[in-house]
Amino acid sequence: MIFEKPFLSGEANMSHSIANLEHHHFKYGLFRHPGDVHVHMFGTATLSFADGIATQPGDEFEIEAADFGLPLRNRLAIDNSVHAKCRIAVRPL
Repeated sequence: MIFEKPFLSGEANMSHSIANLEHHHFKYGLFRHPGDVHVHMFGTATLSFADGIATQPGDEFEIEAADFGLPLRNRLAIDNSVHAKCRIAVRPL
């Protein structure tokens, strides 16, 4: 293991309250259609890149939190065939 920190999540660890986020999200008519479902994914302030961690293919990521049950494990793999077909251009606005 090369990186481990507490997994801080939930409203107590957020910059804004959920009520404030809802207010700003739903003030736009685009987001107020009857029958629509809105799902918001909130992450955590635990960031490995802030500690200089760089990933590479084959690295295994594991997230364990009691509320999730069993740990989630994923191994990083790159599908070069997908990237070979993608052209990315960055242009100034």
